Parts: sequence; structure tokens; C-alpha cells
Amino acid sequence: MMKKNTQLTHAEHSQSGQKFPLNILANDLSSPLNVGSLFRLCDALGVTRLYLCGDTPAPPNSKINKTSRSTEKHVDYQYHENAEQLIASLKKDGVLIVSLEITSSSVAINSKVLIDGVNTNKPVCLIIGAEKNGVSESLLDLSDHTVHIPMYGNNSSMNVVSAASIACYEIITMIQCRQQQQ
Repeated sequence: MMKKNTQLTHAEHSQSGQKFPLNILANDLSSPLNVGSLFRLCDALGVTRLYLCGDTPAPPNSKINKTSRSTEKHVDYQYHENAEQLIASLKKDGVLIVSLEITSSSVAINSKVLIDGVNTNKPVCLIIGAEKNGVSESLLDLSDHTVHIPMYGNNSSMNVVSAASIACYEIITMIQCRQQQQ
């Protein structure tokens, strides 16, 4: 007889505590609700660190708390006023810098170019930009790769946290494949 499929409660969920060599850099986001959702995403997918840069709101903030569901207490995050300086420092530490933006030279998130980049065993930092204007030109210029999510509908973009969720999942899948091959 088949066992009934029942939804687990929060208390029944078992936490793995696994972290992946993936960071997110959020630059100039304007919505604290999106920032709260980023904290939740980082917690759910085992993202190592969230960098909040520029005009992006940071905790403590009641609107961040509203969507984070207390994950800001469990996610390693840092605020940096200047994203360009942070990227320069990350590059010195051997981090692969990937911007999520549709541009004239961006490649699909699941392209061989990014898979090859992730397979270098470098930690990855995914840059996401402002809700209205996306990733700035200066940050695109500092990126090792610029990737986009193929869009099949009429619109050319989606909510920044939705896009970050898809990109993080794709990159983590690439990291897991790399780890299994080693």
C-alpha cells in the first residue's frame, strides 16, 4: 500500500547546513521586500554570503524582516558601499564574477561558457542589479561572464529575485555536477 504524501511542518524539515561556493552581490536594489526575499533565497539554497551594495537597504529593516522570515539571522551578509571595490577584492581572491543581465554579449545561464567557468573550481559571485535599471555598465565591465535567462514571452525581464533564484539554482547544479566528477 502506498504511503500518504503529507506536507512536512517546519519542525519536521531537516536542515543540511550545506553551503555552496556561491555568493550574491545585490547592487542598488530599491525594494526592502526584494532584499528580504534574497535572504530567504540564500538560506534555502545554501548560498555562502549575500553582499548588499550601494543603495541596497540592509538589516535592521522591518520591510526586509517581513519577507525574510528571520533568515537574515542565519545568512552571512555584508554591506559594502562601493560594489566596484568589492569586486576588485573578490577577483584578487580568485572569485569568478558573473553578472545576471541581458546584454549584447550575454550568454544563456546554462551555456557551456558558464559551465566551463564554474568548472575552474573558483567560487562564484553572482551580481544582480537594480529592479529598474539592472546591472550597471561599470559592474558589467568588471564581470568575467555576463549571463541571461532566456525569455520566451513578450517581456524581456522578470523580478530580480525570481531571476536570481533561477540563476542560483542553475549555478548550484553546475557546482554539484563538478563536485560529483571530482
